[in-house]
Amino acid sequence: MKARRRNKSSQKLVCRGAAAAAARAAWLLVPLLVFVVLKTTRHVAAPRARSKLTCNFSSKRMDICAMEGDIRMHGKSATLYVVAASDDSYRLEKGMVTIRPYPRKWEIESMKAVREVTIRTSTSPRCTVTHDVPAVVFSTGAYRSNFFHSMTDIIIPLYNTAREYDGHVQLVATDFNRNWISHYRHILAALSVYPVIDFDTDEAVRCFPSAHVGTESHEEMRINPALSRKGYTMLDFRDFLGSAYSLNHTWANPVNRSSRQRPRLVMVLRRQSRSITNEAEALAAAKEVGFEVVAAGPKMVRDMARFAKMVRSCNVMVGVHGAGLTNMLFLPHNGTVMQIIPWGEIKWQCWHELGRPVPDMGLRYVEYEATAEETTLKDIYPKDHVLFTDPNSIHKQGFDNVWKIFLQGQNVTLDIDRFRGVMQQIYQSVTIT
Repeated sequence: MKARRRNKSSQKLVCRGAAAAAARAAWLLVPLLVFVVLKTTRHVAAPRARSKLTCNFSSKRMDICAMEGDIRMHGKSATLYVVAASDDSYRLEKGMVTIRPYPRKWEIESMKAVREVTIRTSTSPRCTVTHDVPAVVFSTGAYRSNFFHSMTDIIIPLYNTAREYDGHVQLVATDFNRNWISHYRHILAALSVYPVIDFDTDEAVRCFPSAHVGTESHEEMRINPALSRKGYTMLDFRDFLGSAYSLNHTWANPVNRSSRQRPRLVMVLRRQSRSITNEAEALAAAKEVGFEVVAAGPKMVRDMARFAKMVRSCNVMVGVHGAGLTNMLFLPHNGTVMQIIPWGEIKWQCWHELGRPVPDMGLRYVEYEATAEETTLKDIYPKDHVLFTDPNSIHKQGFDNVWKIFLQGQNVTLDIDRFRGVMQQIYQSVTIT
């Protein structure tokens, strides 16, 4: 019996020893298993993020492409690369698409003056400069020398596209014009804290997290809040301009007629076509009615920052249809714009460009349409000429003739009594008793 018990005890000790040895062996194997796991998973890379390209060619005004991810830009070759584009990206024919980043694409001849930018999804060069902000590529070509077109074709669309980044965006200009950049430096500095890059001469390969090629344009001198990505309005844009030029006097408050103060009126004067031949009498009539009058010729308008401050101090702006009236953008809210429309059945065109946008700016609009007796064309053509008896027949001949005769070929001699009557009506509207 004792021998049998000793055998059972020995067997239990052996089993316990074997279990302990197995446990120690298992713990020794843990580092080896971890090493094996790490070795087998070390080379399994995370899925590479795909870039995204979207383009819109449906607008009659502009083409625009937006891209995000790994975006590389080489200005000198006018090329952007979208690296590893996703399957749901805009599909490029032959791996590329071209855009002229200026929002006037229906004017074929004008667009030829805008440099073409190519977007590719093919093999890209290595980055030499890396940015951590988006890029917006635009053009300062085409009609940059005209203030109206600079605003409606370049500045307003650029604001609509770049403002949402609150200065943290890199502006990149093709058809780069140093004088234009300098002239609008206050606005560009308010849009971006970085100097504008000259796209045409830039040899660097710049990498961006996102980019826009082309800018968002809706209509002449207008922003449609329903179409704007951030719901911007022309009131927002005018407030932005006021901030860019440090303009005070936000509102045009009515002036009390019993006080010594006079409402201020600026008359924008042209010097070549569509000038007012009797401007001295017109200025005197406005002053006689009760306005403090400022005569603004081309030299005064040239200094944009200074002129913007002067316009901001005025209640009323008067001028013949032309780019100079674009300065209405600097008037205080509730100011008044009077557009003098030359002879020639061009009322709709003048209203469309410089009348229709006025209410959206928080301003009031007045029209003065010149009669056949107020155009200098009467000194050149007989009274029975078709441009008097049937002006629309000139329109049917094409815009070139309209431009040559009605826009470039005439000046205006105001009927001072009639002009004074309109001035009196405006004076009544901007003053109180």
